[in-house]
Amino acid sequence: MIETLPPPAELRVRPATDELAIASILPRQPKGVRDTGLEPRLVTELVVKALHASGKTPLPALSGKLKLPVSVLREVLNALMAEQQVEVAWCGDSDIDVQYQLTAIGQKTALDFLAQSRYLGPAPVPLAVYKSVVERQSLRQRGAERVGRAELAAALADDGLDPALRDMLGAALHSARALLLYGPSGSGKTTLARKLGRLLLGAVAVPYAVVVERQIIQIHDPLLHAAPPPLPRQQEERRSTDMRWAICQRPLVQVGAGLSRDMLDLRHDPAAGVLRAPPQLLANNGMLVVDDVGRQRLPVAEMLNRWIGPLDQGVDQLALPGGHTESVPFDAAVVFATSLPPAEVFDDAFLRRIGYKVPLGALPEAAYRALLRRHGRLRGIDCDEAAIEHLVARLHRASGRPLLAGYPHELLGRIADFASFAGTEPRLTVAALDQAWHSMFATCRTVATEGDQR
Repeated sequence: MIETLPPPAELRVRPATDELAIASILPRQPKGVRDTGLEPRLVTELVVKALHASGKTPLPALSGKLKLPVSVLREVLNALMAEQQVEVAWCGDSDIDVQYQLTAIGQKTALDFLAQSRYLGPAPVPLAVYKSVVERQSLRQRGAERVGRAELAAALADDGLDPALRDMLGAALHSARALLLYGPSGSGKTTLARKLGRLLLGAVAVPYAVVVERQIIQIHDPLLHAAPPPLPRQQEERRSTDMRWAICQRPLVQVGAGLSRDMLDLRHDPAAGVLRAPPQLLANNGMLVVDDVGRQRLPVAEMLNRWIGPLDQGVDQLALPGGHTESVPFDAAVVFATSLPPAEVFDDAFLRRIGYKVPLGALPEAAYRALLRRHGRLRGIDCDEAAIEHLVARLHRASGRPLLAGYPHELLGRIADFASFAGTEPRLTVAALDQAWHSMFATCRTVATEGDQR
């Protein structure tokens, strides 16, 4: 399963600032069918199937659905009208104000096309063009925009990380090499990985789909490829660029214990008529987080062997239906996270390929208290200092549980749950902490004083 968790509420995504750079990412708008790089028959199939699905269709609506300019559609529609498969259903005052529909002959053709492929989405782009754009947008390019030391420190200021660890994380982001985060469950590995992913700078172009050997691979996923904040000239620039590409923030794709063998390759979706892309393809030009390494459904050695070559070469091999394989870019910064000792999960050969290994553990007491207060502010929960002292001095020390970064968020969430059920405002009190702590760890509850209960 590919997780689509939103970024932390306190983490602001930095927008791209260069409007001209956004426009330069995209290929230019095709003027005719030949300029699309697609077989004319494929474009014809898409037009016929779209008209079959929509019935009487305005030309601008057809353009929006297929992400093809009017000039390309007119070329196809004129040929179809000459073959008596399409007719003009209505015409207004301007040459753009026209609606088309299929004839009886066209309806039969549409059924034949649908029997071959049910895909009805935007026109795909050729694989060669996709490879070229991914290379131009690569984080490994010398001119790629990278997060600075001050910006990284500001983003991680409240995480209580040692400055030496922050420097390692910054070096990993600059190198775009694989990173390993390891430490006990609850030490904040997943949250940290997601923060790093959201720090990747710049906007990227992502195609809605790619065509390989007449097989359509769906690439764009609105849950993973979020649009950046709009800029004043963005719409103006888009009119001159290829609409088959979407401008997105650099993707952050996360997979966890649900990762299975079949998810590592293309998967056929007969209902949609497409091949579903594996997570490493969806993460191109962004970050792939592989969480809970060692707890996946497939053997760890198999997963790592599957990616060991792509990590080295920046190229992956995907199997198409029929047995043919195709080279595709593997251009994601990869973050592995595990709560197991690295030596139990990775062999020496794979560990050598991981550029940076960052251990995460207990926070200093001051950092833990600050993190609790920050999460309290984000949730609108008042944090009583006596309750914080109780948490650190009694609950943690008595149980021997380390001060891990994941505990404040979880404890405050449970306090909010209990308060919501009781119909009261959540407050960080000794009694509320005891209740939340007991529900997390199934320990004997600490008896609070009468004053604490109030």
